[in-house]
Amino acid sequence: MSDASLPGLAEAARRDLPQILDDLRRLVEKETPSSDKRLLDAGLEDIEAWAVERLGAPAERVRRDGGVHGDVLEMLYPGDGGGEVLLLCHYDTVWPEGTLEEWPVGIDGDRFSGPGCFDMKAGIVQGVWAVKSLRDAGLPLPSIRFLFNGDEEIGSPASNPHIEHAGRAADVTLVLEPSREGMVKTGRKGMGLFDVTATGIESHAGLDPQAGASAVHALAELVPRMAALAAPERGTTVNVGVFSGGTARNVVAGKASCQVDVRIQDPEEPARVDAGLAALAPSDGRVKVEVSGGWNRPPMNPGPATDRAFGLAREVAAGLGEDLGQISVGGASDGNLVAALGRPVLDGLGAAGAGPHSRDEHVSIGRTPHQVALLAGLLTRLSEG
Repeated sequence: MSDASLPGLAEAARRDLPQILDDLRRLVEKETPSSDKRLLDAGLEDIEAWAVERLGAPAERVRRDGGVHGDVLEMLYPGDGGGEVLLLCHYDTVWPEGTLEEWPVGIDGDRFSGPGCFDMKAGIVQGVWAVKSLRDAGLPLPSIRFLFNGDEEIGSPASNPHIEHAGRAADVTLVLEPSREGMVKTGRKGMGLFDVTATGIESHAGLDPQAGASAVHALAELVPRMAALAAPERGTTVNVGVFSGGTARNVVAGKASCQVDVRIQDPEEPARVDAGLAALAPSDGRVKVEVSGGWNRPPMNPGPATDRAFGLAREVAAGLGEDLGQISVGGASDGNLVAALGRPVLDGLGAAGAGPHSRDEHVSIGRTPHQVALLAGLLTRLSEG
């Protein structure tokens, strides 16, 4: 691909911006909370219908049952260049049904706002428009496999094996999660989600306190030990985010539990953290402690193949007049699952904007054509092998 083609892709995306924004509005106005199977099904059906409107019927189409979670849809569009690229897109959001009633889609200057617009429905829209723009320009494309999953925000329990299978088959995986201030995410931390439950002995706090064994006191004693498992020098953090227990002020608590979030960059860290959690024991031996949960996603650390893919992306960005940066972030995504297989992954190729998982969530309208052109240019470069 000649660098001269890149400004043309950006200009086409600027020309098509009103349609791109209309498409984003369409997707955002279909609420798809991770916990609502009915809404997820309706949202996925609309995404498929819209994608076919823009790109035509795929050569292959498979929809896999997600059980109580969102289904997984794969759509394959053969290319006229070489190789296959996997575009990972989750359509679930963290926002519950009814959020649109109090927070409707809005445009204010450069900001397009609405629940799930930035994370990550804009990425879905940009992915489809990148493919469309290459077709319209007559530029070569690799085979494109879209994978839409509806459970990313809760750890991808149903889609995990399908993501790994598709990632193994692809030459490169591009994750259309939001960018970080325009930068590509080449590293992400792995994540462990644990529940720690203490079971003690209830008694009257005034009449017979010594007969009881407080689960709340015991678990509170263990929280500093959990926090001490953090190792910032290795990139490991530990957060006790929820703590609950007891039944009444005057009852020695019989039950208490906490939810623990662990993030790691070093793939050797899970063994150390697991051992530390398994060794948790309160000073009152009458209280029993149980640890459940486990490691949800491995860390995503770039290797030589990812470095080469980023080099291509940076060349494309330079042709668009910008210096593309890369960053490693603490959040995990479905890209972690593919990277753990040793496959090249570039993440954060979706929307520019800010505020994921907050009421400040928004997409930068002015940056959207650049993001579409960047992805399109990278896809056509990847078709060259």
